Amino acid sequence: MQSLAEENPGTRIFLVVLLLFTVICTGQPAVANEDLIAAQNEQQSTELVLVAGATGGTGGEVVRELLANGYRVRAFVRDADKAHASLGDDIEYAVGDVRERASIDAALDGVDALISAIGAGRGDPGNGPEFVDYGGVKNMAEAAAAVELRQFVLVSSMGVTHEDHVLNKMFNNVLIWKFKGEEALRASGVPYTIARPGGLVNEPGGQKSVVFAQGDDQTGTIPRADVARVCVAALGSADALNKTFEINSGKSAPEQSFSDAFAALDAD
Repeated sequence: MQSLAEENPGTRIFLVVLLLFTVICTGQPAVANEDLIAAQNEQQSTELVLVAGATGGTGGEVVRELLANGYRVRAFVRDADKAHASLGDDIEYAVGDVRERASIDAALDGVDALISAIGAGRGDPGNGPEFVDYGGVKNMAEAAAAVELRQFVLVSSMGVTHEDHVLNKMFNNVLIWKFKGEEALRASGVPYTIARPGGLVNEPGGQKSVVFAQGDDQTGTIPRADVARVCVAALGSADALNKTFEINSGKSAPEQSFSDAFAALDAD
């Protein structure tokens, strides 16, 4: 796993300049690097991230990745007891529903950023894609705009621009509604990052490189854990802001810089 300093070139430059300044002014050797990074990580640990869809497969991976990177986490869930059983004691819980704007407003109190990994349920028409993948994202985007949230990271899906996609025929136009949710976020004015993963698989993350693309003309699969790694890496990255991209697993070794990948992408 890459450190915050490794993921952000600007951070590396800042640390180097500050270390040189310390050496020149004090004559002390540059032994403060670990202290500076520790101070930076301590500042990061004060940041609170709301995770919508935290009890889902991808959302759970996002929660774990955030905790591993020192963030404070608040899970936005409909059933706190059920969520606690799977997510544990190390996070906060906010009870609500993405279809209910007031509950989102309450959950965002004191929050710095939001990661959404929500997805429509099956069997209940009121919990379908129109009301969750579109309506829920729209509600969260508007609530985020109202509090001037720093960043909204949305997990969407590859294929959302293909209206004739087989998944639309199978699941009530799910990709069409996901794309409408994307559009609502883009129109909200909130700084955002939209990741469109390929087919999600339950495999360990970090085993293969993550391939970034744009244009929605890719196919493939990717572990949920790698989707979570990309989402968390995007937090606070200026190079990831206001960009939409697809992600899949590559075949090469996993060593790579997500910050470089973000920088190479075109803004929307």
